Order: sequence, then structure tokens, then C-alpha cells
Amino acid sequence: MSEKTELKPVLVFDSGIGGLTVLREARVLMPERGFIYVADDAGFPYGDWEEGALETRIITLFRRLLSDYRPELCVIACNTAFTLAGSALRRAFPDMTFVGTVPAIKPAAERTRSGLVSVLATPGTVKRAYTRELIQSFASQCHVRLVGSENLAGMAEAYIRGEPVSEEAVKAEITPCFIEKDGRRTDIVVLACTHYPFMANLFRKYAPWPVDWLDPAEAIARQTRRLTPFSRDALQHPEDQDFAVFTSGNPDFATRRLMQGFGLRA
Repeated sequence: MSEKTELKPVLVFDSGIGGLTVLREARVLMPERGFIYVADDAGFPYGDWEEGALETRIITLFRRLLSDYRPELCVIACNTAFTLAGSALRRAFPDMTFVGTVPAIKPAAERTRSGLVSVLATPGTVKRAYTRELIQSFASQCHVRLVGSENLAGMAEAYIRGEPVSEEAVKAEITPCFIEKDGRRTDIVVLACTHYPFMANLFRKYAPWPVDWLDPAEAIARQTRRLTPFSRDALQHPEDQDFAVFTSGNPDFATRRLMQGFGLRA
């Protein structure tokens, strides 16, 4: 009988707790793997950062994270981080596999019937050249509206911790996504921040008309599964993995309880 093989963990990185939407999907597809969730809460929100400083911060963080945890693969579960620093990460750490998160513009362009698509993102993702290139490459025949929200990521962090969020505040953030043109209406809204799917039930409730809220988490998880080796000799889930790291070093009680709900010790 062959010995069990100790598998390296998968590291999931986000500016806050939004990447838990990706972790949730990845766990379903990769039950044999342990996960390390890293939240750069000391740097949250990333939208307030100057680009050069943020890229330097992310590279510096990963130099330490890769040395400390030696993961099998890293998932950058943050559109802002990956559209800014994805190429730099791959150059700096060529031996590591990075799975990125980018706005799901291509599948939105393939699915839309009206040709009116909105991308709900952070201001950093909206202004990134990477996002514009995705539109030019995959959605040139569509009318794509970019909506940069300064508040939704923070609102999502509060909401998932159980704090109240006002209807008016949510409506103010999502209303710019909805346009009518020549008898057509927006029919797809791309959720281009991993925080946003946590509020999808509120988006549906407060939207002026029904749309497809496109959540990329499942696609990211599938790509992670494709790139992560599977061993039939390693079916026993590692006991010393599945924990969360916060760069502040001091997550509050509500956040610790949330991590436990996702099977992570903080």
C-alpha cells in the first residue's frame, strides 16, 4: 500500500475577505487540498493606493508569503491586485504558478443579448489599461459601461460580518450599471470585485430590472483545479493547513468568527 503524500497548500490572496467567494468554490473542486487564506487588511482598500506603491507592496508581501508557506499555487482573488501586479508577480517569482482574477468581460460579451454590458468594479480596476484591453479584445461589438465604486468593497466587508447596509446606499452604487438605449436594456453586470458576490442577493432585490450578475469565482476555481496536481495517494486532507493570515495581525472578533464559518482558523 502506497504512503500518503503530503500536499502543499493553495494560497488564496485578497485585499480583504472578498476572496472567500473564490475559496468557497475551490474547496468544492479540491477537497484533498489545504488552503491558506491571506487578507492584506492592513492595506485595504487597494483603491486608495498609488499604483507604484501598491505594486511594490504586493511584491514585497509575496516574497515573504512564498518563503513562509511554500504553496503549490497562488490565487490572486482580487481584480485590482492582479490587473496591476499580475505580470510583475510572474516575473519576480517565475517558479510559482499564479491564477489571476480579471473582469469577466469575455463571457459577458458571449452571453449578452442586448449588447449592453456593465462592469461593476473598484476604481482601480476601472482605470487599469488591462481592463480596457479586455474590452477591446473581447467586447468590441458591445456597449460596455465601466462603473467604479469607491464604497462597495467596504460595504461588502461590513455586510458579511452581519452589519446593516442601507437600501439607499446599495442602490446608489449599482444604479449607474443600468442603462437603456434604443429600446434595449443592460442585461449583464460583471461583478469585477470578489467582494461583490457576497451582496448579490441585495443587488437582485434592489435592481431596477432583472440582469445576470456574472460572478467569476467558479471559473477561477476551475482554472485553479486544472493547474493543481491531483494525487490519489493524498486523499487525506492536511490537518495543519486551512488557516487565515491577516497582515494587520489583529482581525476583530466578527472576522475571526467568519473565518471559522469558512473552515479556517485565524
